[in-house]
Amino acid sequence: MGTMMGLVKTHRAPGAVLKELPIPRYGPDEVLVRVKATSICGTDVHIYKWDSWAESAVVTPNVFGHEFAGIVVEVGNDVKHVKPGDHISAEGHMVCGVCKACRTGNAHVCPNTRSFGITTPGCFAEYAVVKGSNVIHNGADMPYEIGCLQDPLGNAVQTVLSGDIVGKSVAIIGVGPIGLMAVAVAKASGAGLVIAADVNPYRLELARQMGADIMINSTKTPLADAIMAATGGEGAEVVLEMSGHADAIRAGFEAAAPAARLSLLGIPTKEVSLDLSKHIIFKGLRIEGITGRRMYQTWYQLKGLIEQKRIDLRPLITHTFTLDRYEEAFELMASGLCGKVIFTHDSMPLRQKEEIEYGQLELT
Repeated sequence: MGTMMGLVKTHRAPGAVLKELPIPRYGPDEVLVRVKATSICGTDVHIYKWDSWAESAVVTPNVFGHEFAGIVVEVGNDVKHVKPGDHISAEGHMVCGVCKACRTGNAHVCPNTRSFGITTPGCFAEYAVVKGSNVIHNGADMPYEIGCLQDPLGNAVQTVLSGDIVGKSVAIIGVGPIGLMAVAVAKASGAGLVIAADVNPYRLELARQMGADIMINSTKTPLADAIMAATGGEGAEVVLEMSGHADAIRAGFEAAAPAARLSLLGIPTKEVSLDLSKHIIFKGLRIEGITGRRMYQTWYQLKGLIEQKRIDLRPLITHTFTLDRYEEAFELMASGLCGKVIFTHDSMPLRQKEEIEYGQLELT
């Protein structure tokens, strides 16, 4: 099968190692992909830094990374809708398909989920294996750098569109890369006033470029007060919480308008206390917990937004690296002085390597 270079979480400690690995074998229901571009997710930063969440969730040793675009090299015998040469990305949640959640349209919360790049080998490598059923086709004209952003875009799309948005005031709390995508999705979906809140001036400027109407730096102005002032004292009709910070979450509930909708995507690192009576029950709020993408409704929605040019993700791509410069890339991500950080795999100056030609591998 030959070898490839891959970024491996070798030990249950901070860091990672770029090393030569066997090209992964694929099964009858899987496809082998030549990875062309990947992007770093906040989850990957957790894995790289090795925090308490990573300790509880990540399998090691393992190639990590889950946001990618590439070209299919080989397909298993049972895969009929994908062929060598197809441009693809993939849904990263591999679900059982037979539990009650899967059978009632809620596969995104399947309790038996295996996660690409977390509990199974991922895409920070020259080649990756994905389930044929999880393949998402991309147009041949879609740049790989855009194709690899579709997975996180799906998080933003599900968060924004989990309830009515048209004409409503929207507060997006935490404008990391997914929050920035949420700004663009909200504007494209007919939102009224879009407010972006963060503590990072660099990302607030990116939020302006993505279409936010008002930017709030919550280190300078109390967040709830600023949202109330921006909405004429009414509060935000939609609050999208992307930060996972306890104080920001509480401020979002406080600044929500009566009968507002709150969609929670940010993941707190510890329990968050709330005044349920004051800020939820007597306000009549509707709360949506968001994880991943609805399979596969969200993918069709985000494809429509991209392919019809309703959103432009290019301003989000602020830095590009080759995979051998992963230490610089993760340091930059940790600093917050970036949008999306992309790895381009074709130009990796790692070693002399031979490309696998379509149709040249045997199924094992």
